[in-house]
Amino acid sequence: MSETLQEIYAAKVAAGELTPDPAQEAALPLFDDIRAGLIATAGKKKGFLSGLFHKPEDMPKGLYLWGGVGRGKSMLMDLFVEHLPIEGKRRVHFHAFMQEVQEGLHQARKSGESDALAPVGARIARDIRLLALDEMQITDIADAMVVGRLFQMLFDAGVVVVTTSNRVPGDLYKDGLNRQLFLPFIDLIKEKLIVHELASPKDYRQHRLTGAQVYFTPANAEARRQIETVWQDLSGGGEAQPLVLTVKGREVVIPAYRNGVGRARFHDLCGKMLGPADYLAVADALRVLVLEDIPALSRSNFNEAKRFVTLVDALYEAHVRLVASAAAEPEYLYLEGEGSFEFERTASRLREMQDKDWGQ
Repeated sequence: MSETLQEIYAAKVAAGELTPDPAQEAALPLFDDIRAGLIATAGKKKGFLSGLFHKPEDMPKGLYLWGGVGRGKSMLMDLFVEHLPIEGKRRVHFHAFMQEVQEGLHQARKSGESDALAPVGARIARDIRLLALDEMQITDIADAMVVGRLFQMLFDAGVVVVTTSNRVPGDLYKDGLNRQLFLPFIDLIKEKLIVHELASPKDYRQHRLTGAQVYFTPANAEARRQIETVWQDLSGGGEAQPLVLTVKGREVVIPAYRNGVGRARFHDLCGKMLGPADYLAVADALRVLVLEDIPALSRSNFNEAKRFVTLVDALYEAHVRLVASAAAEPEYLYLEGEGSFEFERTASRLREMQDKDWGQ
């Protein structure tokens, strides 16, 4: 068999690519057990439907890896998937996965399926042996009402699920509408997946920003180059996906998202009809927001300025780091017009959020 994940991790530490972390090292044997089980069952395809699936009893138990943001959960899962020498593996962000499910349900209903979830589950499970879901977080009732049965279908099809989350399973969909209908899904997770806390005291994403420049002005080509460097470092350089948050039936879109880091332009978040609840959802979903092209603010774009104030307040209260490019330094962003005096507090917060120790 190829190198274990523990050996691969140790080699990366020796090469200076990773910093040794006891909490991360403690999770590696769990990934190695799953890895060994998947390799051992490679080629065994006995199906309960069309011969495409694997016997559930042959497959290793999956993993629910949870812990604080920036502790390395996504990095470990990516390392696991990258070095897993099997076919039929898929790694996807949980929000993107559920968007795919909801779109599949919509299409199935349009075509007159009496049980819309059945073809969706079958299509997802087809030829997949491992489903790796990053950052499981359930806030939408539409998702909450289907995940239990969907995941039961995947487990019945012999699909191994590995997922990361910032929350312990019992806190998923906390205080959500009709939550009692969601509780069986929590029981299913505890039954089918090993639940393990990654209890590292270090927030590596915050650590990367310590002492680094996080506010770039003016918002020119050089600022864009530096922002891109910060983004590549924080996001891990992999392919980013849009993050769609559903807030009171509305969709709030972060155009690029990976590993707890979101990237958007000023217009994406402040040029649209968004309010406090939307910005609170953004702050709850992110650890770092990269916000580009903040313009000069005045009475001519007063509504956008008001939304920007609300966004900064939400990020500040949630201790979300802000990396930004702007037309001017905070104190000179809003010089005239209604609200310029009130903006002084926002400028002060923007300045405070640049401090190397802020948010620690």
